[in-house]
Amino acid sequence: MKHLIDLVKHHKQGNAAGIYAICSAHPLVLESAILYAREQRTPLLIEATSNQVDQFGGYTGMTPADFYAFVGELADKLDFPREQLILGGDHLGPNRWQGEPADEAMLKAEALIESYVAAGFKKIHLDCSMSCAGDPVPLTDEIVAERAARLAKIAEETCVAHFGEADLVYIIGTEVPVPGGAHETLDELAVTTPDAAKTTLKAHHQAFEARGLTALWPRIIGLVVQPGVEFDHNNVIDYRPEKAVALSKLVDDYDTLVFEAHSTDYQTTQSLRQLVVDHFAILKVGPGLTFALREALYSLAGIEEELVPEASRSNLRQVLEEVMIHRPEYWQNHYHGDSDSLRLARSYSYSDRIRYYWPDPQIEAAVARLMSNLGDAPIPLPLISQYLPLQYSAVREGRIAAAPQALIVDHIQDVIRQYHTACVG
Repeated sequence: MKHLIDLVKHHKQGNAAGIYAICSAHPLVLESAILYAREQRTPLLIEATSNQVDQFGGYTGMTPADFYAFVGELADKLDFPREQLILGGDHLGPNRWQGEPADEAMLKAEALIESYVAAGFKKIHLDCSMSCAGDPVPLTDEIVAERAARLAKIAEETCVAHFGEADLVYIIGTEVPVPGGAHETLDELAVTTPDAAKTTLKAHHQAFEARGLTALWPRIIGLVVQPGVEFDHNNVIDYRPEKAVALSKLVDDYDTLVFEAHSTDYQTTQSLRQLVVDHFAILKVGPGLTFALREALYSLAGIEEELVPEASRSNLRQVLEEVMIHRPEYWQNHYHGDSDSLRLARSYSYSDRIRYYWPDPQIEAAVARLMSNLGDAPIPLPLISQYLPLQYSAVREGRIAAAPQALIVDHIQDVIRQYHTACVG
């Protein structure tokens, strides 16, 4: 994709520019991102993860073709030019099928890659770092790279077959801990060493060469490493640039490569900017956006309690809690402790496992009722001040309406603004 190749070229020329990637499938998050990019007149990178979207529908119920069409239609509705829209696939590999033997999991990963590329996704993160049933733990760099090269060949062939040319860009490598936030409480993280990063690059170069893919190497624009940023349920590990000096300098030796930083959610604007300066030019954000969505919806639910008779309320928070308890599969292996700790984590954890539940029909109905209950007349300003004080200022200044959707969108955009500021300097 020309936008991303030009970005990397611009960054390598000494301009500390970057781009953020919106890793979410929630319609209100995507609308917020599209509206903000339209206002700023910038390209917008939106990525679907292998958990959200796959050939079987993922947890969103969408295939890659469904997601591509959904985002494109939303862009059209909001008058955002499609040529400014970049779609990527994140952690594409056997992640969803780790419990199966590697041969079976990789066949499904091949179909996953094919479905993403055929749908029109142009930025492909090849991640085969996870062990499958019967695999050694952890996998060697050589196994990871060979599997990534196998998927890259499928991607290239699919792209040529559907679009007449191979114009994909690739990201390789992975972060530690696993995608989506750490499962355990963290105090400090080990930054990837330059030697480890070089080993990853060398193994992938050799594996790609073995499959006759040397020509695509300049289109491998990003390497995922661990710069020392992460979050768990209650804490954020902030970026400490002094610990990443040697790692940062590594990409100076590669003409077409920058770092991609995952799990940057909840970092300060200053830390995000320093990451970009230190060549982590692609910043991924996901749970931090749906965390902001949940904050806004909970605030609106609080306003609803003040304005709407009990019998007519959405009871959104109660509905969410009941559904999450009834269907614990998305949080029970992540949250631990007594009943009070679990209750708090279900709603307020930085890991934001609640994001998996928004597509549930009961929850969707509760959100729709909440929006309807508050949508007939402007929300009283004192209640906006109480529950959404930053949005209160925007309403008073005439920048947004005192309406539910406008308040939610602006609250989510508070997060996006941080990333935009970090990327433009």
